[in-house]
Amino acid sequence: MQLRLLRWTLVASGIAWAASVFGIFLPWDAAERALVGLGAGAIPRDPMLEYWLRMAAGAFTFVGIWFFVMAARPRTHAAAIPWFGALMVAEGIVLLVSGTRLGLPPFPFAADTGVCLAGGVAILALSPHARSGS
Repeated sequence: MQLRLLRWTLVASGIAWAASVFGIFLPWDAAERALVGLGAGAIPRDPMLEYWLRMAAGAFTFVGIWFFVMAARPRTHAAAIPWFGALMVAEGIVLLVSGTRLGLPPFPFAADTGVCLAGGVAILALSPHARSGS
């Protein structure tokens, strides 16, 4: 049961990270509209900003894919799972501190922070079950 819960937590984390895949492929105008819809102000077209968007979206997507790989074979990747739980907790702290310091509204900052902190803590708590198989 605990291993199944760990798998579901890894899949949910993978979805959260891999949702960035759209940032790799969307045309700039569509990506800018999506970012504005998430609370950003108008973003002027700038090749460097577009490059950074694609870079960050690619990195986040590959992190998400790795969560799916760990979910598919948790026993094989038991040593990596707690590291990625800790990564999520650390990212949640970065988001919490940054969002609070910048005075961001709750959407989407609170959701991103909550997913990272709750998912990371759950992964850390459940990660021993990847080794034991229980």
